[in-house]
Amino acid sequence: MLNQRALACLNEVVKRGSIRRAAAHLHIDASALSRHIKSLEETLGVALCERQGNGMRPTEAGRLLVRHYHTQRSAEEVVLSQIMAIQGLARGEVRIAVGEGFLSDLIAAPLQSFMSAFDGIEIEVRMAGVNEAIALVKEMEVNLALLYAPPVDPMLTCHVETCQPLDLIVPPEHPLLALNRPIHLSELQGLPLGLMDNPFGMRQMVNMVAQQERVHLHARLHTNSVTVLKNFVRSGIGVTFMPELTVAAELQRGEIHALPMAHSILNGARAQIVSLAGHELTLSAKACVAHLRQGMHFFRADAPRLSGQQVLL
Repeated sequence: MLNQRALACLNEVVKRGSIRRAAAHLHIDASALSRHIKSLEETLGVALCERQGNGMRPTEAGRLLVRHYHTQRSAEEVVLSQIMAIQGLARGEVRIAVGEGFLSDLIAAPLQSFMSAFDGIEIEVRMAGVNEAIALVKEMEVNLALLYAPPVDPMLTCHVETCQPLDLIVPPEHPLLALNRPIHLSELQGLPLGLMDNPFGMRQMVNMVAQQERVHLHARLHTNSVTVLKNFVRSGIGVTFMPELTVAAELQRGEIHALPMAHSILNGARAQIVSLAGHELTLSAKACVAHLRQGMHFFRADAPRLSGQQVLL
C-alpha cells in the first residue's frame, strides 16, 4: 500500500513546481517532504521528480502516480458521500470554478437557496477563466466548472448546456443602434473596443470569428474583469462583447444596450456545467448541479433574445 502522506507530498510538489513551495503550503519542513518523496521512489524503484531550472517537474512515473492519487481521492469522496446519505447526514463539500460573468446569476439566489436547503454542505467558489477552470477540473482541484464558450474536450462531462449568444454591448444612443439589424465584426473596426484577455471564452470566440472573417480588431482596453468591461461601456468610452444574461441588470436599467452579431459562431455560444469525465460526482455535487440547473438563468433554458424587461423571465 502506497503511503498516502507521501502521495500528498508528491502531488503538492507537482502542483507548486518546487519542494520549498510545496512544503510551505503543507506546513512541513522541506527536508521532511523530500524524505517522503525519496521513500516513494525507493519503494517503487523509479524517479518521480526531476529538477528543471529553479523548480521540479514530474517524470512520467510521477505523473501516473499523481493521477492515481487524484482518482483515489475522488473515489473516496464519492463513497463518503454515499455513507453520509445512508446515515441521513447532509454534510459534504462542493468545489466550483466559475467565470466572473456567471457570478451575479450564481450569487443572486441559487447559491443562497442551495446553502439554505443543505446547511451542512460547504461551498468553495474559485474565480477562473475558461482555460484555468478546465485545468482545475482535470487536476481535480474542483468538482464542477461553470464554463462559457468552452472548447470541445473529451476529458469533460457536460451535465447542463444552454445556448447563450455572445452579443455586442454598447452605450445608450450609440450609432450602431440606428442600424436596427445584426452587426458584422468588420463594422467595429475603428471603434473603441474592450476585450477580455485570451484565457477567457468570450475572447477566444471573438478571435475565432475575426480570423475567419479576416478582420483585424484593435482593442483599446484589455482586462480579465467583466466589471471593468461593463463600466467601460456604461461610461460611454467604447463597446465590448458579453452574453446578455451577464449584463441583465444593466440592460433593464437602460444603462447599456445589446445588439446581436451577424455571426453563427457568436450566436451559437454555449454555457455549460462540467465535471471530469469518468469520475462519479459526490452526492453533494450532484445536488448542486440539479440546484444550479433550476436556479440559474444561465442554465434554466436557452437565452431569450434581447427583450428588455423580459430578460430574466
